[in-house]
Amino acid sequence: MAEDWTRNEVIAIVSDYYDMLKKELSGIDYVKAQHRRNVVKLLNDRSEGSIEFKHQNISAVLIEMGLPYIPGYKPRGNYQQLLKEEVENYLSLHPELDEVIGNFLNADLKLPQLDAFLNSEVEVPKFEIKVDEPFLSYTGRLERNYYKQELKNKKLGLLGEEFVINYEKQRLINLGMKSYSNKIEHISQTDGDSAGFDILSFSEDGKEKFIEVKTTQMGKDAPFYFTRNEFSFSKSNADKYSLYRLFNFRKDPKFYQLKGSLKETSYNLPTEYLGWPK
Repeated sequence: MAEDWTRNEVIAIVSDYYDMLKKELSGIDYVKAQHRRNVVKLLNDRSEGSIEFKHQNISAVLIEMGLPYIPGYKPRGNYQQLLKEEVENYLSLHPELDEVIGNFLNADLKLPQLDAFLNSEVEVPKFEIKVDEPFLSYTGRLERNYYKQELKNKKLGLLGEEFVINYEKQRLINLGMKSYSNKIEHISQTDGDSAGFDILSFSEDGKEKFIEVKTTQMGKDAPFYFTRNEFSFSKSNADKYSLYRLFNFRKDPKFYQLKGSLKETSYNLPTEYLGWPK
């Protein structure tokens, strides 16, 4: 059985992860393999698999704290308490990270131009963080919840909806339903947020399809927020409702689709209206 990581080892790998995260958010190229070769020298004969898993643990801690993570390291729970302590300690000692994250979230955005929107949909990810644990409860020096902050980025939300409209138009045209593609409505712009969904489109049989769009610049494992109204609307219109979770918007936008009531398709915390796919 492998020995638990020591504090010095944890400090080393947390520092290395944050170095990569800063580059990721700043658009600076880096090579994960090179980082791994550098950090292994500071560890007690750890395997590459062990290092990879620790990086994934750090991703899980950051998501639970409401902070961005490196999309290439899929979050995995069941981590050492020591790891969470050192992730928080690093943040307390490096307040400049707050500015890096803020610049990332507030950078100017444009609607991505794709040759094939129909290649944008991916399978629903399996979320591997326990939802019964305290979530997004960090109260340290960085008190900002960046997933909530993204909700205030109206331009990001609007561009995400326009992206999905383009996808839906191509989907219907590809199905030989061009007349239906011309009937797609941008409900959030014509009726406002009170409607409970963003886009009116159509399914393959011509029936109405109510689409709610949640857009993030972060990875596919980032949780999403929804309102009480959106939650209720999804329950009342489960047979026609879909939530499109659009992620990696700035680099390589993709989305997954949750069909039906949010009560059934996602784990959620009703007090926060925060969810993840089941």
